Amino acid sequence: MATYSLIIRNGSILDGRKTPLFLADIGIHKDRIEKIGNLSFESAEKEIDARGRYIVPGFIDITSHSDTFWTIFDFPRQESLLWQGITTILGGNCGASLAPLVSGVEIDALQKWTDTTTININWQSMAEFMEEMAKHPVSVNFATLVGFGTLRRGVLQNANAPASPAEIEKMKYLLENALRAGAFGLSTSLDRSHEQLAGINELAALARIVQKNQTLLKHHIRNEGESILPAISEVLSVAREVNSQQAREDQPLMSHISHFKILGRQSWKHFDEIIHMLEQSRTDGMPVTIDIFPYTHTNSDLYLLLPPWAREGGKDKILLRLNDPQQRRDVAVDLKKLTLHYERMIVASTFRDETALGKTIAGLAGDTGLSPEEVCINLLIANDLHVSIFNEVISPEHIIAMAGKNYAAFATDGAGFSADSVLSHKLPHPRSFGTFPKILQEFVKEKSILSWEDAVYKMTGLPADILGLKERGVIRENAYADVVVFNPETISDKATYENPLQYALGVEWVCVNGKIALEGGRVTQEMNGRILRKNET
Repeated sequence: MATYSLIIRNGSILDGRKTPLFLADIGIHKDRIEKIGNLSFESAEKEIDARGRYIVPGFIDITSHSDTFWTIFDFPRQESLLWQGITTILGGNCGASLAPLVSGVEIDALQKWTDTTTININWQSMAEFMEEMAKHPVSVNFATLVGFGTLRRGVLQNANAPASPAEIEKMKYLLENALRAGAFGLSTSLDRSHEQLAGINELAALARIVQKNQTLLKHHIRNEGESILPAISEVLSVAREVNSQQAREDQPLMSHISHFKILGRQSWKHFDEIIHMLEQSRTDGMPVTIDIFPYTHTNSDLYLLLPPWAREGGKDKILLRLNDPQQRRDVAVDLKKLTLHYERMIVASTFRDETALGKTIAGLAGDTGLSPEEVCINLLIANDLHVSIFNEVISPEHIIAMAGKNYAAFATDGAGFSADSVLSHKLPHPRSFGTFPKILQEFVKEKSILSWEDAVYKMTGLPADILGLKERGVIRENAYADVVVFNPETISDKATYENPLQYALGVEWVCVNGKIALEGGRVTQEMNGRILRKNET
C-alpha cells in the first residue's frame, strides 16, 4: 500500500523562507506535506520526477480582483493564475468586496467591471458570502478583505458626505462581524468618489477594529501622482493614530499599500522621500508593507483622470457635468493642464464602444480630428464612464528599486482568466497572465536584481506573513500542500498589451491542497481550492 498520495522526487527546493536551495523529495498525504527528505524507498499513488526543476510553495497573490471582476465565477479554474503558479488569492481589494451587503446598492458599484447578474446574489453578511462561495468549486484558495467603499455604500447609500457618528458605529458593527466571520482585514480606495470625503477620524475608527482583531488595513492610496506625499502621509497618520491608543498587550496595526507606484514623471522626484517615510515608520514600530507589479503601464479607470471637482457625487452627477457644455470645457482645460501622454494610453475596456479597444487616445484623436481631451470625454459619455486604459506612467527604475526592499511583496493587481475566453469590450492587463514568471525571468535570470530565494520569498513567505497564513506559502512538513514545480530555464511570460491572452511558460505542475490542478502542461479537472478564513489560520 502506498505511503503517500503524491511524491515529488529529485527536485531543488526553494522553501519560501529564503533557505538556500536544497535537493530533496517531498511526500504529500491528502492535503498536507508529510515528509521532506530522501524518499527513495517510499511509494505513492502518483509520482512526479522534478529532476532539473525547482519546487516552491504555491504563490500567493495578495492583490487580486478575481472577485470584483467576477472572474472567480466566470472562470473558476482561474487558468491564467494557475499557469503562473498562483494557488492562493486575496480579494476584497481597493475598497470593494462582495460582502457584507446592507442595501443592495453596493453591488451596483461593480457594474463598471462586470455583469453581476450571472450569479444569484443570495447573501448579505460575510459569513453567508463565505458559505455560498464554498459551494462554488474553484481551483485556487480564496481569502477576502472587507471593502471600505462597500461598507460606506451600504450605510450611507449614495450620499457623498463624511460619515456621521451613528453611521461610523454601523460600519464598525458590520466590520467587526465580517472579521469574526473570517475576513482578513479592511481595504480602502480613497480616490474613489464614495470614499473621498472620509477623514482620518472615520478611517481611524474602523482601523481600531482591524487592529483589535489583528488583521490587515490595506490601502489603495488617495493619490498616486502629484499629491502622493500627502496620500502616503494620510495612511501613516491613520496607523499612528491607532497605534498611539493601542493597549500595551496588543500588536500594532498592520498597514499595507496595494500596487505601490508613483504615477507620472512630474511625481517621480518624490520617490526618495516616500521611501524614507515608509522606512521611518517601520523603524518607529509601525509595520507597513507594500506590493508591486513589474509593469510600467497601469490599468485604471479613465474617469479617475477627471479633476476631483468633476468626480464628486457618483456616476450620474459626473455624467451630468460632462454633458453640460461649460463644465465639459472646464474638464477639458483641467485635463490639458495634466500634460498627459495620450500616445501611451491604450483603451483596455469599454462598456459599449468596441471600436476604440486597443487604440491609443492619441490615435483616436487623429482619426476623429478631435482633441485628446474631447476623445476622453466622449468615450466616458458613450460608455457610462465604464472605460479603462493601459497607461505608461511608472518608472522602470522605481520598480527595480522597490523589488529589492524587504517589505515589498509581489502581486498581480489582476484577475484570473482563460486564454480561450471571448472577452467582449475588454483586454485584460498582461499582469493577469504573466506577473510572477515575468519577475523570475527579468529580476532573477536577466538582471540579477534578486536571488531565486529572495524572489520566491516575496511571492510566498512574505505575503503569507502579511496575511497571517501560518501553514501556506512555505515548503515545510505539515504545511498545506500548495506546491509548484517549474523549469528555471524556461520560466517566462508571454502576455503583451496587444495580445494579453497568452499563458506563461515554465510552470509544469501545480498542486492545491494536495490535488494536482496543473499537470505537465494542462489544467486538470480538479478544483480543490478552499475558502480561507482568518480565524482558522
